Amino acid sequence: MTIMEATETRKHAPAPTSEPKTTPNVKIEVQDFDFFYGDAQVLHGINMHVAPNRVTALIGPSGCGKSTFLRSINRMNDIIPGARAAGMIAIDGVNVNSPSVDVVALRRNVGMVFQKSNPFPKSIFENVAYGLRIGGISDRRILDEVVEKSLMRAALWDEVKDRLNASALALSGGQQQRLCIARALAVDPEIVLMDEPASALDPIATQKIEELIYELKDSYTIVIVTHNMQQAARVSDQTAFFMLGKLVEMGATNMIFMNPKEKLTEEYITGRFG
Repeated sequence: MTIMEATETRKHAPAPTSEPKTTPNVKIEVQDFDFFYGDAQVLHGINMHVAPNRVTALIGPSGCGKSTFLRSINRMNDIIPGARAAGMIAIDGVNVNSPSVDVVALRRNVGMVFQKSNPFPKSIFENVAYGLRIGGISDRRILDEVVEKSLMRAALWDEVKDRLNASALALSGGQQQRLCIARALAVDPEIVLMDEPASALDPIATQKIEELIYELKDSYTIVIVTHNMQQAARVSDQTAFFMLGKLVEMGATNMIFMNPKEKLTEEYITGRFG
Protein backbone atom coordinates (compact mmCIF):
# COMPACT_ATOMS: atom_id res chain seq x y z
CA MET A 1 0.00 0.00 0.00
CA THR A 2 1.34 3.41 -0.93
CA ILE A 3 1.02 6.45 1.29
CA MET A 4 -1.48 7.82 -1.18
CA GLU A 5 -3.64 4.72 -0.78
CA ALA A 6 -3.24 4.79 2.98
CA THR A 7 -4.29 8.39 3.24
CA GLU A 8 -7.20 7.89 0.86
CA THR A 9 -8.90 5.83 3.55
CA ARG A 10 -8.58 8.72 5.99
CA LYS A 11 -10.07 11.58 4.00
CA HIS A 12 -11.94 12.93 6.98
CA ALA A 13 -8.89 13.25 9.22
CA PRO A 14 -7.77 16.81 10.02
CA ALA A 15 -5.76 18.30 7.18
CA PRO A 16 -2.30 19.78 7.80
CA THR A 17 -2.08 23.55 7.85
CA SER A 18 -0.50 23.51 4.39
CA GLU A 19 0.48 20.99 1.75
CA PRO A 20 3.65 20.97 -0.33
CA LYS A 21 3.68 22.27 -3.84
CA THR A 22 4.77 19.13 -5.61
CA THR A 23 7.51 19.13 -8.22
CA PRO A 24 7.37 16.79 -11.23
CA ASN A 25 9.62 13.72 -11.19
CA VAL A 26 10.34 14.05 -7.48
CA LYS A 27 9.83 11.14 -5.10
CA ILE A 28 10.76 12.93 -1.88
CA GLU A 29 10.39 16.69 -1.53
CA VAL A 30 11.64 18.49 1.57
CA GLN A 31 10.60 22.05 2.33
CA ASP A 32 11.94 24.18 5.20
CA PHE A 33 12.30 21.12 7.43
CA ASP A 34 13.39 21.66 11.03
CA PHE A 35 13.80 19.05 13.74
CA PHE A 36 14.10 19.38 17.50
CA TYR A 37 15.05 17.16 20.42
CA GLY A 38 13.30 19.03 23.19
CA ASP A 39 14.56 22.61 23.03
CA ALA A 40 17.62 21.70 20.96
CA GLN A 41 17.23 22.26 17.23
CA VAL A 42 19.28 19.72 15.28
CA LEU A 43 18.06 20.33 11.70
CA HIS A 44 17.64 23.79 10.24
CA GLY A 45 15.58 24.64 7.16
CA ILE A 46 16.36 21.59 5.02
CA ASN A 47 15.21 21.86 1.39
CA MET A 48 15.87 19.13 -1.16
CA HIS A 49 14.40 17.05 -3.97
CA VAL A 50 15.06 13.31 -4.30
CA ALA A 51 14.33 11.83 -7.71
CA PRO A 52 12.74 8.37 -8.06
CA ASN A 53 14.94 5.36 -8.80
CA ARG A 54 18.11 7.12 -7.79
CA VAL A 55 20.62 6.66 -4.97
CA THR A 56 21.03 9.76 -2.83
CA ALA A 57 23.97 9.82 -0.41
CA LEU A 58 23.98 11.96 2.73
CA ILE A 59 27.51 12.86 3.80
CA GLY A 60 29.02 15.05 6.50
CA PRO A 61 30.91 14.82 9.81
CA SER A 62 29.55 12.96 12.82
CA GLY A 63 26.73 14.75 14.59
CA CYS A 64 25.74 16.87 11.59
CA GLY A 65 22.16 15.57 11.45
CA LYS A 66 22.37 13.01 8.62
CA SER A 67 20.82 10.09 10.53
CA THR A 68 18.24 12.31 12.20
CA PHE A 69 17.14 13.51 8.79
CA LEU A 70 17.09 9.98 7.37
CA ARG A 71 14.88 8.73 10.22
CA SER A 72 12.56 11.68 9.75
CA ILE A 73 11.58 10.41 6.30
CA ASN A 74 9.67 7.45 7.78
CA ARG A 75 9.12 9.04 11.20
CA MET A 76 11.38 6.68 13.11
CA ASN A 77 12.18 9.63 15.38
CA ASP A 78 8.60 9.62 16.66
CA ILE A 79 9.56 7.14 19.38
CA ILE A 80 12.06 9.59 20.94
CA PRO A 81 10.53 11.60 23.82
CA GLY A 82 10.48 15.33 23.10
CA ALA A 83 11.25 14.94 19.41
CA ARG A 84 9.27 17.16 17.06
CA ALA A 85 9.39 18.32 13.47
CA ALA A 86 8.39 21.47 11.59
CA GLY A 87 8.21 22.06 7.85
CA MET A 88 7.51 19.27 5.41
CA ILE A 89 8.82 16.02 4.04
CA ALA A 90 6.51 14.89 1.24
CA ILE A 91 6.51 11.52 -0.52
CA ASP A 92 4.60 11.53 -3.81
CA GLY A 93 3.08 14.82 -2.73
CA VAL A 94 1.88 13.60 0.68
CA ASN A 95 3.27 15.27 3.80
CA VAL A 96 4.49 12.38 5.97
CA ASN A 97 3.73 14.38 9.12
CA SER A 98 0.12 14.99 8.13
CA PRO A 99 -2.43 13.72 10.70
CA SER A 100 -4.03 11.71 7.90
CA VAL A 101 -0.93 9.56 7.32
CA ASP A 102 -0.97 6.03 8.71
CA VAL A 103 2.52 5.64 10.22
CA VAL A 104 2.43 1.84 9.86
CA ALA A 105 1.66 2.20 6.15
CA LEU A 106 4.38 4.84 5.86
CA ARG A 107 7.02 2.53 7.32
CA ARG A 108 5.84 -0.29 5.07
CA ASN A 109 6.33 2.00 2.09
CA VAL A 110 9.66 3.37 3.35
CA GLY A 111 11.89 0.50 4.49
CA MET A 112 14.88 0.94 6.78
CA VAL A 113 18.24 -0.83 6.98
CA PHE A 114 20.36 0.03 10.00
CA GLN A 115 24.09 0.34 10.57
CA LYS A 116 24.28 -2.85 12.61
CA SER A 117 22.59 -5.85 11.09
CA ASN A 118 19.70 -6.89 13.30
CA PRO A 119 18.33 -10.27 12.22
CA PHE A 120 15.67 -11.75 14.47
CA PRO A 121 16.53 -14.95 16.39
CA LYS A 122 14.48 -16.92 13.91
CA SER A 123 15.12 -18.91 10.75
CA ILE A 124 16.28 -17.21 7.57
CA PHE A 125 12.84 -17.85 6.06
CA GLU A 126 10.95 -16.40 9.02
CA ASN A 127 13.14 -13.30 9.09
CA VAL A 128 12.14 -12.42 5.55
CA ALA A 129 8.51 -13.46 6.02
CA TYR A 130 8.11 -11.56 9.29
CA GLY A 131 6.62 -8.38 7.84
CA LEU A 132 4.21 -10.34 5.70
CA ARG A 133 2.97 -12.37 8.65
CA ILE A 134 2.52 -9.19 10.70
CA GLY A 135 0.47 -7.88 7.79
CA GLY A 136 -1.83 -10.88 8.00
CA ILE A 137 -0.45 -13.00 5.15
CA SER A 138 -0.26 -16.68 6.06
CA ASP A 139 -0.67 -18.40 2.69
CA ARG A 140 2.44 -20.57 2.39
CA ARG A 141 2.58 -20.27 -1.39
CA ILE A 142 2.64 -16.48 -1.20
CA LEU A 143 5.21 -16.53 1.60
CA ASP A 144 7.45 -18.90 -0.37
CA GLU A 145 7.25 -16.73 -3.48
CA VAL A 146 7.97 -13.47 -1.66
CA VAL A 147 10.81 -14.91 0.43
CA GLU A 148 12.53 -16.30 -2.66
CA LYS A 149 12.01 -13.08 -4.62
CA SER A 150 13.29 -10.91 -1.76
CA LEU A 151 16.36 -13.04 -1.17
CA MET A 152 17.12 -12.98 -4.89
CA ARG A 153 16.80 -9.18 -4.96
CA ALA A 154 19.18 -9.02 -2.00
CA ALA A 155 21.67 -11.26 -3.84
CA LEU A 156 21.46 -13.86 -1.07
CA TRP A 157 19.23 -16.61 -2.50
CA ASP A 158 22.00 -18.76 -3.98
CA GLU A 159 23.88 -18.73 -0.68
CA VAL A 160 20.97 -19.73 1.57
CA LYS A 161 18.35 -21.50 -0.56
CA ASP A 162 19.30 -24.90 0.86
CA ARG A 163 19.16 -23.80 4.50
CA LEU A 164 16.16 -21.51 4.80
CA ASN A 165 15.20 -23.15 8.10
CA ALA A 166 18.61 -22.50 9.66
CA SER A 167 19.06 -19.71 12.17
CA ALA A 168 19.73 -16.29 10.67
CA LEU A 169 22.21 -15.71 13.48
CA ALA A 170 24.52 -18.32 11.90
CA LEU A 171 25.06 -16.15 8.82
CA SER A 172 28.15 -14.01 8.36
CA GLY A 173 27.96 -10.29 9.04
CA GLY A 174 27.65 -9.43 5.37
CA GLN A 175 25.01 -12.09 4.83
CA GLN A 176 23.06 -10.85 7.85
CA GLN A 177 23.03 -7.33 6.42
CA ARG A 178 21.78 -8.59 3.06
CA LEU A 179 19.15 -10.61 4.93
CA CYS A 180 18.00 -7.40 6.62
CA ILE A 181 17.77 -5.78 3.20
CA ALA A 182 15.70 -8.76 1.97
CA ARG A 183 13.42 -8.37 5.01
CA ALA A 184 12.91 -4.70 4.17
CA LEU A 185 12.14 -5.51 0.52
CA ALA A 186 9.66 -8.27 1.34
CA VAL A 187 6.85 -5.83 2.19
CA ASP A 188 7.31 -4.16 -1.21
CA PRO A 189 8.43 -0.63 -0.26
CA GLU A 190 9.01 2.12 -2.79
CA ILE A 191 11.81 3.77 -0.81
CA VAL A 192 14.69 2.14 1.10
CA LEU A 193 16.63 4.10 3.71
CA MET A 194 20.10 2.86 4.66
CA ASP A 195 22.02 4.16 7.66
CA GLU A 196 25.71 3.25 7.27
CA PRO A 197 24.79 -0.23 5.93
CA ALA A 198 28.37 -1.34 5.32
CA SER A 199 30.30 0.42 8.08
CA ALA A 200 30.73 -2.76 10.15
CA LEU A 201 31.59 -5.04 7.23
CA ASP A 202 34.86 -6.23 5.70
CA PRO A 203 35.86 -4.98 2.22
CA ILE A 204 34.48 -8.00 0.36
CA ALA A 205 31.09 -7.81 2.09
CA THR A 206 31.07 -4.04 1.58
CA GLN A 207 31.59 -4.51 -2.14
CA LYS A 208 28.62 -6.88 -2.31
CA ILE A 209 26.41 -4.37 -0.48
CA GLU A 210 27.52 -1.59 -2.84
CA GLU A 211 26.84 -3.72 -5.91
CA LEU A 212 23.43 -4.57 -4.48
CA ILE A 213 22.59 -0.90 -3.89
CA TYR A 214 23.49 -0.09 -7.48
CA GLU A 215 21.21 -2.86 -8.77
CA LEU A 216 18.29 -2.04 -6.48
CA LYS A 217 17.89 1.53 -7.71
CA ASP A 218 16.15 0.20 -10.83
CA SER A 219 13.24 -0.75 -8.57
CA TYR A 220 13.58 1.51 -5.51
CA THR A 221 14.45 5.04 -4.47
CA ILE A 222 17.39 4.74 -2.07
CA VAL A 223 18.71 7.24 0.47
CA ILE A 224 21.94 6.24 2.19
CA VAL A 225 23.90 7.80 5.03
CA THR A 226 27.61 7.13 4.80
CA HIS A 227 30.80 8.46 6.38
CA ASN A 228 32.76 6.85 3.55
CA MET A 229 33.09 9.46 0.80
CA GLN A 230 34.56 6.93 -1.60
CA GLN A 231 31.47 4.81 -1.09
CA ALA A 232 29.20 7.79 -1.73
CA ALA A 233 31.10 8.51 -4.94
CA ARG A 234 30.80 4.88 -6.06
CA VAL A 235 27.13 4.17 -5.39
CA SER A 236 25.18 7.43 -5.50
CA ASP A 237 23.65 9.52 -8.26
CA GLN A 238 23.28 12.62 -6.10
CA THR A 239 24.97 13.68 -2.88
CA ALA A 240 23.87 16.00 -0.09
CA PHE A 241 26.48 17.49 2.26
CA PHE A 242 25.29 18.26 5.80
CA MET A 243 27.11 20.41 8.33
CA LEU A 244 25.88 21.43 11.81
CA GLY A 245 22.31 20.44 11.01
CA LYS A 246 22.16 22.38 7.75
CA LEU A 247 22.19 21.23 4.15
CA VAL A 248 25.22 23.02 2.74
CA GLU A 249 25.01 21.74 -0.82
CA MET A 250 23.29 19.07 -2.89
CA GLY A 251 23.78 18.06 -6.49
CA ALA A 252 24.92 15.37 -8.90
CA THR A 253 27.56 13.26 -7.18
CA ASN A 254 30.27 13.91 -9.76
CA MET A 255 29.66 17.65 -9.41
CA ILE A 256 29.80 17.58 -5.61
CA PHE A 257 33.08 15.66 -5.63
CA MET A 258 34.76 17.29 -8.63
CA ASN A 259 33.42 20.84 -8.70
CA PRO A 260 31.47 21.78 -5.56
CA LYS A 261 29.93 25.25 -5.45
CA GLU A 262 30.48 25.83 -1.73
CA LYS A 263 33.93 26.28 -0.16
CA LEU A 264 32.82 24.33 2.92
CA THR A 265 31.93 21.35 0.72
CA GLU A 266 35.32 21.48 -0.98
CA GLU A 267 37.11 21.60 2.37
CA TYR A 268 35.23 18.55 3.64
CA ILE A 269 35.66 16.56 0.42
CA THR A 270 39.40 17.28 0.39
CA GLY A 271 39.80 16.19 4.02
CA ARG A 272 40.56 19.55 5.61
CA PHE A 273 38.12 18.71 8.40
CA GLY A 274 35.66 16.00 9.44
